[in-house]
Amino acid sequence: MGIFGRFKERLYIKLRRTLFLENIDLKLAKSNNLQVDDYLQRNLFNNPRYQAPDKLNRFEFQAFSQFGEDGIIQEIFKRIGTTNRYFVEFGVETGVETNTTYLLYNDWKGLWIDGSEENIQNIRQHFSKTMAKGNLSAIQGFITAENIEQLFRQGNVPVEFDLLSVDIDRNDYYVWEAITSYKPRVVIIEYNSIFRPGCHFVVDYDANAMWDGTSNTSASLEALYQLGLKKGYKLVASSFSGVNAFFVREDLVADKFTGPFTAENHFESPKYFLYSTPGHPRKVQL
Repeated sequence: MGIFGRFKERLYIKLRRTLFLENIDLKLAKSNNLQVDDYLQRNLFNNPRYQAPDKLNRFEFQAFSQFGEDGIIQEIFKRIGTTNRYFVEFGVETGVETNTTYLLYNDWKGLWIDGSEENIQNIRQHFSKTMAKGNLSAIQGFITAENIEQLFRQGNVPVEFDLLSVDIDRNDYYVWEAITSYKPRVVIIEYNSIFRPGCHFVVDYDANAMWDGTSNTSASLEALYQLGLKKGYKLVASSFSGVNAFFVREDLVADKFTGPFTAENHFESPKYFLYSTPGHPRKVQL
C-alpha cells in the first residue's frame, strides 16, 4: 500500500469517526434489517399462499446461505431422508456464504470447487480441522461443461450423493447438463429471475466466459425446469428471493411434495433487497 496509501486510509477512518459516519452506518444497517424482517413476516411467513403444501418457502432460514436456502435444504431432506450425507458445491468463494457450509456443522461431508486459488487457500486455512478429518475437500479449477466430470473424478465424488449446488454465475445450465455420470438426489441451481415463466432463455455457451454484471447470464427458470425434466428431476421450490431453484430426483418425489412441479408454480421474482446477514458477522473456524 505504501506510506501515502496508509496515510490516506488513516485519514479516511479518522474523518468517518469525526463525522460519526460509523454510528450512522450502524443505525442504517439495523433499520434495514428490521425492514427486511418485517417484509418477510408479512409477505412470506404470514402469507396464506406460502402455507400451501407445495410451497417450501415457509421453512426458509439463513445460517450461512445467501438467503433462506438453508431452511429449504433442511426441509427437503426431512422429507426424503439422507443416504451418504455427501454434497458437492462449486462457486463457493471463501466458504463463508454457501448452501452447504451449514451442512458441515451437521456432520455432512463434501467437495467444494472454486476457480480462485486465493479462495481455496482461504478455505484450507479456515476449514483446516474439517479437512484434516476428511469431511471436506477443496479443489481449485475453472469449471466448464467439458471438465466438470473430470473434476468430480479428481475429488472422488460418489456416483450417487445427496446434494449438488451449482452457482458459477454464467454457464450453470450447461454444466448441470454435462453431469451425466453422477446422480445427485437433490440439485440447487441459480436461475435468472428477470425472465418469467414461459420464456426459455439460456445464455450462449462460452467456456471461458464469466458473468459480465448484466442480465445476459445463466438461464431462466423455464429453461432449467425443462432441463430438469430431461434429466429426471422435478422442480419443487425456488427461494423467496428469486435466486435459487430446487430440484428433487423424480424417483424420490412420491407423495412427499405436491405439484404442479412447474416453473409457473414455483417462480419467484427477484427480491435481492432481502439480502442481509442477521446475528453475528459470519466467521468460520471449522
